[in-house]
Amino acid sequence: MTGSSLARERPAATFPVVPDPPKVLDRWVRFRVADPDHRFAGLTLECDPVVQGAGRSFSRRDGRWELRIPRPSLARVEYQLGVVDHHGQASSQVDPANPLRVDTAFGQKSVVELPGYQPPRWLTGPALEGRYEALAVRGETTDALPITVWSPEGTTAREPLPLLLVQDGPEYDVLASLSRYSGSLIAAGTLPPHRLALLEPVQRNAWYSGSPQYLRTQMGAGLARLRQDYAVEGGVALLGASLGGLTALLAGLHAPRGVGAVFSQSGSFFQVRHDDRHDSVATFPYYWRIAQRVQEILDMRRTERPLRIGLTCGALEENAPNNASMASALARAGHRVDHIELPDLHNYTAWRDALDPHLTEVLRDCWHTTG
Repeated sequence: MTGSSLARERPAATFPVVPDPPKVLDRWVRFRVADPDHRFAGLTLECDPVVQGAGRSFSRRDGRWELRIPRPSLARVEYQLGVVDHHGQASSQVDPANPLRVDTAFGQKSVVELPGYQPPRWLTGPALEGRYEALAVRGETTDALPITVWSPEGTTAREPLPLLLVQDGPEYDVLASLSRYSGSLIAAGTLPPHRLALLEPVQRNAWYSGSPQYLRTQMGAGLARLRQDYAVEGGVALLGASLGGLTALLAGLHAPRGVGAVFSQSGSFFQVRHDDRHDSVATFPYYWRIAQRVQEILDMRRTERPLRIGLTCGALEENAPNNASMASALARAGHRVDHIELPDLHNYTAWRDALDPHLTEVLRDCWHTTG
């Protein structure tokens, strides 16, 4: 076996666990990681590039690594440590000095919560339990569309209930606690009992990039199957984030009557005038298809079917300008639009934290609730 093979198979070295979490100062955030045995040759901060100091190297002093970055205008920062050992092997690790962590779509990350940040109260309050049922819908896509339906306990399939259709549904449920949100707000009487249809994207990039086949499958065969198996009351609402936020909006705009609201979080509304410096222009294979679909919406001057639409996006996200121009275009066409910019970035915790009150208000308007 060659030396290079040994290097590839060598497990990544780890830091000793010495609690010394990041410290938020008036102007800086300070990171410290113990390394008394000199296990590592280098250490960098891996986080969203909008954070000043992302990619910056730590300095070694007094048996530990240390870094200061300018305090960001954010409520929280998710990060990992990029480490290089003395064999040149690189890896990404959570911060052993920081016990605060979060599961993300890209694995576990460490978190810095800045002063004033509070998680939503519904995470720990009373919540109605629910049950899950799995469906598979055949339509125009090559693969069947898996749908998991969450229903609140004590209801039956024949009981008419409002419906929230969710792109990336299973991931939303696990990483943004969506069914707990629903169960909590139902228990509080803030929202009526309702169902969640959690749509799973088998071919996410292909389906969530303005695919006509997927949009027709979702709003045609998918919605028909849901109405066949469950009694649906009132207007259907659509939810999604990132590419799923784009897809929720496209589906809502092109849906038959019966869809009343869309809630899009950090929607990937690609526009050449804002994206010319972004990697997605050169690397994402469906960029131009999305840009064309988005331009069609931006060019729309009037709608015959006004929707209740909510858009949220991190104020510092790279696609914040795209979301702002989309909100303006939708309002100009006659839709009722709320556009909210948030002190967080492109992640499920940010989307979770914005569900109440912002999604709540959209759903109450769509479902005409007054509780």
